[in-house]
Amino acid sequence: MQKFAIVTDSFCELNKDIRKEFDIDFVPGHLTLPDGTEKNLTLEWDLVEKENFWTTLKKNPDSFKTSPANVAEITEKFEQYAKEGRDVLSISISSAISGSYNFTLQAKKAVSEKYPSVKIVCIDSLRYGAAFGLMCMKASRMRDEGKSIDEVGDYLLQNKSTFRQGGWLDDLSFVAKKGRITNSKAFFGQLIGIKPIGELGENGLPTIIGNIKGEKLAYKVIMDYIENTIVDAKNQDILLCNSGREKQIAVFKQMIQERLNPRAIYETELFCGCGVNMGPGLMSAYYIGKPITKTLDDERKLLQELIEKNK
Repeated sequence: MQKFAIVTDSFCELNKDIRKEFDIDFVPGHLTLPDGTEKNLTLEWDLVEKENFWTTLKKNPDSFKTSPANVAEITEKFEQYAKEGRDVLSISISSAISGSYNFTLQAKKAVSEKYPSVKIVCIDSLRYGAAFGLMCMKASRMRDEGKSIDEVGDYLLQNKSTFRQGGWLDDLSFVAKKGRITNSKAFFGQLIGIKPIGELGENGLPTIIGNIKGEKLAYKVIMDYIENTIVDAKNQDILLCNSGREKQIAVFKQMIQERLNPRAIYETELFCGCGVNMGPGLMSAYYIGKPITKTLDDERKLLQELIEKNK
């Protein structure tokens, strides 16, 4: 019996090497360049030059636009596997942010009518970027362990809130321009040396739960925060993601390796799809931990306690 396929979208932030290792496929969305040209949205830096992309975005946040793959494109991908007799586990970016999940449901209906013996399970990750990229990696690990498509799908549905983030987004002026955070908070995030710390809200977008003065203190606090919220670190894959913070993520990786010694640490970047809405300044780890509280009040309290402890 062939293994079921895992199919995601252009907003999972999983680079080519990770997708190959974990056997994860994706349906490309669309990127509209400043000159109006539309390209298929890949998970590599092959459409635009990286530094120029971030520079152009900072000057004009609306210079690039993205859209998810349409129903016909997703249907074609599902049918590719259905023709082989393979079931499909589809994992999409949060439905609170994109229409991608609803498009997968329409594609599922069309393919299921044509191939009734093929099972298609569609998951709304309620997560964004590398957070639901890690969800795809977890699904692949479970598949390799011999878990069925239903077992993996049920696990993801029941454990969405355990996929967490530990890190900062230190250029809040961009997300303010995109309407993702208030301007007052963005200004505070631009003060010299201030590191706004993000955790994942209900819709999967980073929510600022506190601010730390100084990079050295920020590293200490984030490491404590992860250690207090992670579950079974030694048997985990931790996914690191950054946008223009390569030096900081290298320091962070070493700290995680020495302190947590996880099964593996993978590195990726914020590519064009999520980069259009998040901008530069991301430096974060994604991991599986205790369920995130709905209001994030417990997370804010824990972070403040750790800040005071490490001062």
